[in-house]
Amino acid sequence: MPVRVLIVDDSPIMRGLMTRALEKDADIEVVGTASDPYDARQAIKKLNPDVLTLDVEMPKMNGLEFLEKLMRLRPMPVVMVSTLTHKGAEAAVKALELGAVDCLGKPENGNAKEVFETLTQLVKNAAKAKVGHAGQGAVRPTPPAGFQPNGRIVAIGSSTGGVEALTEVLSGFPENCPPTVIVQHMPALFTGSFARRLDGICAPKVAEAEDGAPLETGRVYIAPGGARHLSLKGGKQLACQLRAGDTVSGHRPSVDVLFRSVASIVGRRAVGAILTGMGRDGASGLLKIRQAGGATIGQDEASCVIYGMPKVAFEISAVEKQCSLSRIAPAILGVCGRKSSNEAAA
Repeated sequence: MPVRVLIVDDSPIMRGLMTRALEKDADIEVVGTASDPYDARQAIKKLNPDVLTLDVEMPKMNGLEFLEKLMRLRPMPVVMVSTLTHKGAEAAVKALELGAVDCLGKPENGNAKEVFETLTQLVKNAAKAKVGHAGQGAVRPTPPAGFQPNGRIVAIGSSTGGVEALTEVLSGFPENCPPTVIVQHMPALFTGSFARRLDGICAPKVAEAEDGAPLETGRVYIAPGGARHLSLKGGKQLACQLRAGDTVSGHRPSVDVLFRSVASIVGRRAVGAILTGMGRDGASGLLKIRQAGGATIGQDEASCVIYGMPKVAFEISAVEKQCSLSRIAPAILGVCGRKSSNEAAA
């Protein structure tokens, strides 16, 4: 059965372009279009689509307001379509927090073909996602008191569903968390907005990684989306390294690239965690961390939006410990904290 899609966008040109692009794929059927959330509400009731594409900026009610109501009253897979502006990126990140499965930047500068090819895959991925457990209104975890880092380095990889997952994990990190490097598959402009969003709600300092930035306690580094991979640079002071290169495991930046460099440079001091996401990026890299003597953690199937990357990692024995999303932060910190004298003597 093809994936049944409803397109919601106030632009008739955009609705037409998206319809034609999606219907080129035999596995997708566009069952209808709507120009605003009120039309969309009626169309959802009538057509019962599998996936919704939703514009962020629309008349009568913006996409975020509609998404919040939709996820509360009738959760379903949603792919947000946003303008590639600072405002659009901020809205897209908020949409992912509210439970949207993925986001896409509207085409610009003649890149419509590339963008809409991406949309086709995002829609297929969204159809496989579990929705309805987004974290809006949830009580965020409290960072542990008295945490003392023991010199470990944390590397995390995530994709579809990762905005919600990373928000929960990093909300459980204390201000003096171990240096943490992250690859989250997102469009280029969106990673900066995501980093700023996390910086405002989490105890550690969160920012996009910059080439040469030293790894420091209490800092979290998000790989910029786009044309460069994030890896580590060794020496007296560990640092972030951003470098151009071909896609690896279908992505740039790639989780595998990050994990392999962490395994090579940090070895047994590494802690790798692989979270929700489609595909296999990060699985082989996580295995390298485990083979180097580092600790490895995978998100379990029940708490994943898409149990893809963690599943592959688990199947190839890259995952040492598998746990639910709510236990990821405690599991990481349990490995990365110094034991008290009482614990050491026990």
